[in-house]
Amino acid sequence: MDLKFKTPGGLFNYRAGAIIIHNGKYLLMKNPEDPYFYSVGGRVHYDETTEEAVVREVREETGITLEIDRILFFQEQFFDEETTGEHIHELGVYYLMRDSEALDRVECRSVTGRGAAEELVWVRPEELRGIPFVPESVGERLLGLPETMEHLIEINSR
Repeated sequence: MDLKFKTPGGLFNYRAGAIIIHNGKYLLMKNPEDPYFYSVGGRVHYDETTEEAVVREVREETGITLEIDRILFFQEQFFDEETTGEHIHELGVYYLMRDSEALDRVECRSVTGRGAAEELVWVRPEELRGIPFVPESVGERLLGLPETMEHLIEINSR
């Protein structure tokens, strides 16, 4: 069971995200319904650690099992979803994954919660500044990944 639930004020979501870099490029996701890019990853299941969740999500979405290098961000975000307008309170834990030659054969295997086919996209570092990425607080730090975990708070609406 995914750790997401509706409340009278909106949706609570608990997410684990993977920052994947291979051959100098970042692996991001996109789908035709949303006007932004996001990291490989997804919802944490009940009774699952974020480490277990990120490894599972990477495997489900790419077909590859990657190891975690280190934790990067604990992120709190409050926003209204662009396509649905729903208010969301999200907790996200983002990990840098270890590089692997298996990433040469990555293929997308996932759909969004609304059923839209997702696409994996390799992005060069110089392209990162020109694309919309959510959450913004994570996207702004992709070119300067921290050595120790950072706590990020992003309040777009409450």
